[in-house]
Amino acid sequence: MTEPLTFRAIPGPGFIANTAMSTWLDAGSPSGPVAWLLVGHPSPRRPGESADRIEYGLLGLADGLRLVQPARRLPFIGNRLIIRGPHTVLDYGHPEYAMRLPSPGPAWREHVAGGGNACVMIGLDPIAAGAGPEEIEAYVLRSGKTGRARMGFTRIRPR
Repeated sequence: MTEPLTFRAIPGPGFIANTAMSTWLDAGSPSGPVAWLLVGHPSPRRPGESADRIEYGLLGLADGLRLVQPARRLPFIGNRLIIRGPHTVLDYGHPEYAMRLPSPGPAWREHVAGGGNACVMIGLDPIAAGAGPEEIEAYVLRSGKTGRARMGFTRIRPR
């Protein structure tokens, strides 16, 4: 059975500014090192926010990136990473804006700059801003098992 087509708006900078992002390099992957970018959102905390509206925004972000549920084969979503000087940016499909990543480490940037893969994961369940490595690992595993994530992989965009 084919899933029905859904058209969700790709969120703008106001939504993106309130996301929680985490980057790390998984050097122990069987297929070689993989740079990870996890994007999630804290629980509703501002006027007008609700869990449903936040999830809709995250799904719009996932749609703009052409991400899929983790049970499916992860797609290559195009060369969407840009590194210019100290800044790392993700083209998330918005016609006017891109997402600036919060200072990935040097090993992450070197891996990506050298043509290595980066896995992008949008988590649909709330995640605490400032979550530590153990919390992030548990979140990624849980979200993958429950299907409450969307994923794909990307690389650096050639100049």
